Amino acid sequence: MNIADRVNMVKDQLARAAESSGRTPDSVQLVAVSKYQPAERVLDAYNAGCRHFGENYVQEAANKRALLGQLQDATWHLIGGLQSNKSALAVQTFDIVQTLDRPKLASALAAAATAQGKVLQVVLQVDLTGAIGRSGCAPADIPGLAEFVMQQPGLQLRGLMAMAPVGIGDVDTRKAFASVRQLYDALPTQCQGILSMGMSGDFPLAIAEGANVVRVGTAIFGERPMVS
Repeated sequence: MNIADRVNMVKDQLARAAESSGRTPDSVQLVAVSKYQPAERVLDAYNAGCRHFGENYVQEAANKRALLGQLQDATWHLIGGLQSNKSALAVQTFDIVQTLDRPKLASALAAAATAQGKVLQVVLQVDLTGAIGRSGCAPADIPGLAEFVMQQPGLQLRGLMAMAPVGIGDVDTRKAFASVRQLYDALPTQCQGILSMGMSGDFPLAIAEGANVVRVGTAIFGERPMVS
């Protein structure tokens, strides 16, 4: 099965999930997660209709964008953790940062965006595991972080992102996504727009709980290449 076939299969699943929840397929944005994928495979996904791409690493994404400069209407999402010292390159490389999870990073991104004359769209990452060392902001701290981000020049808060804990089953996965939906609904209206939940293995469940952005890698590109 080639990438075009995989994209069509994912879009069919997305459409069925959206329609089952009373929404139209175009109400859910598909982000093709192109981490570790060579530029030519990203181009294949683009030619199959993908226009949003998710990358985990700033330098990898910057290199890829340089090779794919012809994709003028593509939107690039940072979906991996970000160190504050890479904020300037992140602002230069990405249209949307989905992994903002702490005030220090918000301040660094705001300073970089202001210096570059940009307004960067940002999404707060919610940590649903509570595990030490995991990326994301604790659910209880989301309102405070949102308030802080709203005060930063150069940033536009657009919503929330989360990953369900691994191996918890469909029922608990839906409960986890539902908890993020509640946090999203509590955001000020002007900060809503992106509820990014669901990956290759669970995006239909996320859509059922209100996700309007899903991040799909393996189901589009196959297993990631081995990286030394």
